[in-house]
Amino acid sequence: MFDKILIANRGEIACRIIHTARSIGVRTVAVYSEADTGALHVAQADQAVLIGGPAPRDSYLRADAIIRAAKDTGAQAIHPGYGFLSENPEFVEAVEAAGLVFVGPPARAIRAMGLKDAAKALMQEAGVPVVPGYHGSNQDGEHLAGAADEIGYPVLIKAVAGGGGKGMRLVEHPAQFMDALASARGEAATAFGNEAVLIEKFITKPRHIELQVFGDGVEAVHLFERDCSLQRRHQKVIEEAPAPGMTAEMRAAMGQAAVRAAKAIGYKGAGTVEFIVDGSRGLRPDAFWFMEMNTRLQVEHPVTEAITGVDLVEWQLRIAAGEGLPCTQEALSIRGHAFEARLYAEDVPAGFLPATGRLAHLQFPDDARADTGVRTGDVISPWYDPMIAKLITHGPTRAVALKRLEAALAATEVAGSVTNLAFLGALARHEGFRAGDVDTGVIARDLEALVTVPELADWEWAGAAAIAVGLAEIDDPLAGFSPSGPIWQPVPLAHADLRIAVTGPRRAIVAVAGQECTVEATDAGLRVADAPGLLRGVCAGEKLFLFGPVPRMLERIDPLARASKAGAGADVVLAPMPGLVKAIFVSPGEEVLEGARLAVLEAMKMEHTLVAARAGRVAELLAAPGAQVEAGAALVRLEDAA
Repeated sequence: MFDKILIANRGEIACRIIHTARSIGVRTVAVYSEADTGALHVAQADQAVLIGGPAPRDSYLRADAIIRAAKDTGAQAIHPGYGFLSENPEFVEAVEAAGLVFVGPPARAIRAMGLKDAAKALMQEAGVPVVPGYHGSNQDGEHLAGAADEIGYPVLIKAVAGGGGKGMRLVEHPAQFMDALASARGEAATAFGNEAVLIEKFITKPRHIELQVFGDGVEAVHLFERDCSLQRRHQKVIEEAPAPGMTAEMRAAMGQAAVRAAKAIGYKGAGTVEFIVDGSRGLRPDAFWFMEMNTRLQVEHPVTEAITGVDLVEWQLRIAAGEGLPCTQEALSIRGHAFEARLYAEDVPAGFLPATGRLAHLQFPDDARADTGVRTGDVISPWYDPMIAKLITHGPTRAVALKRLEAALAATEVAGSVTNLAFLGALARHEGFRAGDVDTGVIARDLEALVTVPELADWEWAGAAAIAVGLAEIDDPLAGFSPSGPIWQPVPLAHADLRIAVTGPRRAIVAVAGQECTVEATDAGLRVADAPGLLRGVCAGEKLFLFGPVPRMLERIDPLARASKAGAGADVVLAPMPGLVKAIFVSPGEEVLEGARLAVLEAMKMEHTLVAARAGRVAELLAAPGAQVEAGAALVRLEDAA
């Protein structure tokens, strides 16, 4: 086994690798960018090396700096985590040329699976079923449109390189094909530097089921399946293992196909073979097809660890150190059920836009596994993926594990940034999902219900008022005393009729819409009269955060502030988040229609198209392509057309 490894990554996966390395006596070296100087993974590692500026291209994508850091610190191996350089065959070769060990598959295996079209051809040769489609080299638009006609609509256009849903478009009618092709190519070129695409038949009730595989270069085993069907725009949201409705016959067939795929490329280390499954008539051994193979550890690997009892990172290190597979296929078994929910800093009502902010408060329940790379006081940066944590629960049955997930989400507390926590809670309570009726279209079909947050009840407003005035910190025995009775004061929250009167240490009366109720602050939370449970929350700057099954963020209003902030309305297009102005599509004096594309903002590894809120003439361009802008920055100003 190695004495010391370098982790060429950041955030929660770096912390995850450090945890296992420490448990088996392996020392760790972290690398970090200028933006991550105070990051958790830097604090947890035995050593840390600064490798560059905040942009990934200046730090986490700098193979030379990473290899030099490994050599300088005496590390014997480099673990890439996932993302960044984890599936870059040139990086693997450079690591090995430097006399170091790459904790992952050989470069030839990564290349074999790196391009989806070539990988599918290889899998067909190996006897692994693949989705009907066009994977050829002719990238002429008319030729691709003709291939789509032959396959039959609906079809998927997919970038041949990369993953994560980027460069992927669903086309339901021939008339939409060319626009979708141009959009997919543009996103693929930005994300992967390769605009080539393939065309596949779109399965009408698709399920995304993947198998964890491990190889030692000769032999391979699988560690059963994960169902990743709960997705939004091809991004996984909640994963589970094993897959609901899975039969022994189907599992055996998929397992054999996954192992066959791994052996076909002499796979070494951890990998995931992803299949698209037709769930319209249940799970059948003749209705699954190879999609792609991820030649790295997956974000959702903890659910596999939970049901097998295997530490997958330890397996990675042992195989990289020259050991064989730790056990045979027959020795592996499934124990219970597990779920993983991805907690992100994102603005759900604004269309799931990535968000930033300083985490004023962050707390996870003790009875759930929380893989995170941040803590209270850390900043969610615009430079990287806005994941806050992964919450993992396990139970003897699917129903128990899901109930534990719901409880864990309700007990998770985040303040300082908007998050998707309420959305995750709604998914955990979704009737179809609870019944195991899942496919990749569940979220899209029920999106409105899943993102709709009910109005605050009066008891919640009462609790919020107590938090706003800091009731829990009031310990003066004479607090609120007045010979003339309660002293009422307005509450700095956006409610038309909300008042509070402190009546003693940690006690108050709150009037909500003319009705009064008592509130008491305890160490466990606020006890509001006639409320169904305790309420917890904190203030962070101008926001008030309420925690619980449906977490909320409320605006705190300074009653002395003057309403002098002029709204730009529909005349000025603002950046919805910090990012890079990737393109401007209009010129001064140009007339545009409502909904016209004005600019593209690149932020947190995704492109966001900004459109005109009304028809008019472009009066002024306030930013240029290539500019790095802050949230709220003015980009384009419109005026009335002549």
